[in-house]
Amino acid sequence: MHNAKPLPHYLVSRYKGWRATTFAENQAWYGRLAEEGQRPRAMIISCCDSRVHVSALFGADTGEFFIHRNIANLVPPYTPDGQQHGTSAAVEYAVQALNVTHLIVMGHTNCGGVAGCHAMCSGHAPELEEDSSFVGRWMDILRPGYDRIAGLPEAEQIPALEREAVMISLENLMGFPFIREAVEAGRMTLHGVIHDIGDGTLFQYDGGAGQFVRV
Repeated sequence: MHNAKPLPHYLVSRYKGWRATTFAENQAWYGRLAEEGQRPRAMIISCCDSRVHVSALFGADTGEFFIHRNIANLVPPYTPDGQQHGTSAAVEYAVQALNVTHLIVMGHTNCGGVAGCHAMCSGHAPELEEDSSFVGRWMDILRPGYDRIAGLPEAEQIPALEREAVMISLENLMGFPFIREAVEAGRMTLHGVIHDIGDGTLFQYDGGAGQFVRV
């Protein structure tokens, strides 16, 4: 049994508009994608936040990016325990099956997940500490980042934790043997970026400078 209902009218109208315009004007391209399969050059791990529009930000065409979204754009540690791991499965597929050459972790400002992690770790969100909280257990990935920024002035902590969400994800990615091997062999590069939603700016992590710099 399920309780699924028909799509809301506004979504149906938008779909029909897309089908009659964008799809109709590029039908050959979509047909080619269907026949030849996807060949994205990059994988982007971004937040579920509806304000983060990766394709629009980079002006991407259909089929250009392999995109995985989750709460706070986190990558968990490499844990081959036979359980179900959505993010790790997406990463494995992108690297080993699609052979992407760039893997980008995209964080953003005003992230609700990061703010929730900060509240949980600082003792202000006990509900997230419950074992039954899927969000809380997911945000445990970011706990080491909270430990790093806990000594900063309070006003700086959440922005710093948003950067930590990117850095910890990059660190965890290098814990995947197939990623480390691809990076060390020069077949793939990792990138970390932060998107400022309010003013549209993008910051990328500069390993040489050891900080995020404006693009």
